[in-house]
Amino acid sequence: MKLTRKDILGIKDLAVDEINLILETAESFIEVSTREIKKVPTLRGKTIINLFFEASTRTRTSFEIAAKRLSADTINISASTSSVVKGETLVDTARNLEAMNPDVIVIRHSAAGAPHMLAGMIKQSIINAGDGAHEHPSQALLDMMTIKEKKGRIAGIKVAIVGDIAHSRVARSNIYGLTKMGAKVIVAGPAMMLPRNIEQMGVTVYHQLKEAIKDVDIIMMLRIQLERQQQRIFPSLREYSNYFCLNRQNITLAKEDVLVMHPGPINRGIEIAPDIADGPYSVILDQVKNGVAVRMALLYLLTGGKS
Repeated sequence: MKLTRKDILGIKDLAVDEINLILETAESFIEVSTREIKKVPTLRGKTIINLFFEASTRTRTSFEIAAKRLSADTINISASTSSVVKGETLVDTARNLEAMNPDVIVIRHSAAGAPHMLAGMIKQSIINAGDGAHEHPSQALLDMMTIKEKKGRIAGIKVAIVGDIAHSRVARSNIYGLTKMGAKVIVAGPAMMLPRNIEQMGVTVYHQLKEAIKDVDIIMMLRIQLERQQQRIFPSLREYSNYFCLNRQNITLAKEDVLVMHPGPINRGIEIAPDIADGPYSVILDQVKNGVAVRMALLYLLTGGKS
């Protein structure tokens, strides 16, 4: 089976069969990262451009590692080192990159819809590495891969997503993906951090952490995205942590074999206690590991690879 679409712009657009194809392909790439020489010639001669207009550690690095492990040539461009600082528009930047004939452009941008706009203008495949507070498809895919790896399935799993839902592209992509794959999704956070009418996305809404995580299989904690908030919507970080920090006391409300996830970066002691982030429930570093495999799969499938 091949991926027939040109771009990966969001989980909302993907069918269940496409998600399964990506996850199964990613599982086959896990082994490459365990080799002494972590490289296969699969994408030799292909060129991948990472175009990041926002700061990133995990996503940018794992896309670069993924491309290099597939033997592709990689170019990394950030806003601070591009002609954007000289006044060049995003469209002109993309068209100039198109003229150099790369194969895939991975883009992160603060404006929701920026990857979608470029996908309609240039011939190269576009991968959305995060657009504003809209979507982050590769993060949701690696989260689903981690759940499937640890729990053996996604269908029927009960997942609580907790924190700044309104400003989180990770939450949005995970809601689309997990509900499509048959999981039951709960969201929780202060009322000011929950989008209006979010119930229409097929989720259950709580305003208290303790209610949300009762008897769940997965707890996915989110960072407070102060950079996307127009104004401070709660009195202090200390007050937020008093009500919504996952710690040794409240995690006992979840199932005994609960798994704790976080897309990173972590604000220790605010949304998650250090001993939980580093403890036996945590699969946060497994998410990072699986991120490389998922991004290898996306690059491989978009450049014509088959399952």
